[in-house]
Amino acid sequence: MSDLHQLVIVGSGPAGYTSAIYAARAGFKPVVVAGAIDAGGALMTTTLVENFPGFPSGIDGPDLMANLQAQAEAFGTEVIFEDANKLELEGSIKRIHLDNSILETQSVILATGSAYKHLNVPGEDLLSGRGVSYCATCDGFFFKEKHLAVIGGGDSAIEEATFLTRFASKVTIVHRRDQLRASKVMQDRAFANDKIDFVWNSIVESIEGSDSVTGVKLRDTETDETSVLPVDGVFVAIGHLPRTDLVKDQLQLTPDGYISVDEPRTGTSLDGVFACGDVVDHIYRQAITAAGSGCKAALDAGRWLEEQA
Repeated sequence: MSDLHQLVIVGSGPAGYTSAIYAARAGFKPVVVAGAIDAGGALMTTTLVENFPGFPSGIDGPDLMANLQAQAEAFGTEVIFEDANKLELEGSIKRIHLDNSILETQSVILATGSAYKHLNVPGEDLLSGRGVSYCATCDGFFFKEKHLAVIGGGDSAIEEATFLTRFASKVTIVHRRDQLRASKVMQDRAFANDKIDFVWNSIVESIEGSDSVTGVKLRDTETDETSVLPVDGVFVAIGHLPRTDLVKDQLQLTPDGYISVDEPRTGTSLDGVFACGDVVDHIYRQAITAAGSGCKAALDAGRWLEEQA
C-alpha cells in the first residue's frame, strides 16, 4: 500500500500529460498511470501531426507524446507504465488498483480517452496508417486529388466526407442502409456537394491492397453480390467507444456513454474526481482540445485540493 497522493491521473494522452504538467507546476506531485501497452494514447499510432500548435513543420505523434511526457516529468510528475485494473472513486480516499499495488489518492483525473470503432475486416489493421484512417482532420491533407471512401452514415461520416472534399478529387460514402442517419442539414450539404457520391445498401467485406489501399470489397446487402470499389484511401467513421469500462458503474455518463462533467468545468458526479480529453469530448476529439481540457482538469483539481486543506 502506497502513501496517500494528492492527485493521480489515469491516462497518458495529450489530456493526461497536460494535466500532469499543470498539476506538477502547481506543486501537487501528480502520478500518471500511463498504461502498460497503450501509453501515450492514440497519437502513438499517428505519423505526422501538422495541426498541433508550435510545430510549423509538423511532428510525429510518438515524438509529440514523448515531449509531453518529458515535460511532465521535468516538473516532478511520476509516470507509471502499468494498467489501472480497478478504480474505487467514492469516499475521501480513492484507490487505483494496479497489477501488484494500490495507489491511494485524494483526487483523480480521468483521461482514458476513446477508441475508434473498427470495421474488423481483412486488410484494415494491415493498412492502418497506409491509406486507412479514422480522422479526416488528421489525415485528409495527405490525400490531395485522390478518390476516397468514407464508411458510415451518421453525422460524423458526413462531416468527415464533406471535410475531405477540400483535398480529394472524389469522395464515395458507403452506407449499409438505403438512407443516411445523419441530420437533415448534414444530408442536404452532402447531397449538394458535386464531389460526393454514394454507395447504398453495402457493407465492407475487406480493404484491398498490400503496401497501400487500392480499393474496398463491398457486399450488397440486398443481392449479396460483391464488387470492388477502387479507391486510394478509406476513412472509417462508424463511431467511437469512450473508455469508461472502469468507471461506468460509479460515474454518471452521457446517453452516448461519455463521462458527464459539469461543463464548462471538469468535475464529475463524484467529489474529487475530474475527467478530460476524449473520454468526455464526443464532438471535437483533437489533440489540442484534449490538451486544453487537461489543463482545465488540473486547475479544477488543484482548486478542489486547496479547498480540502
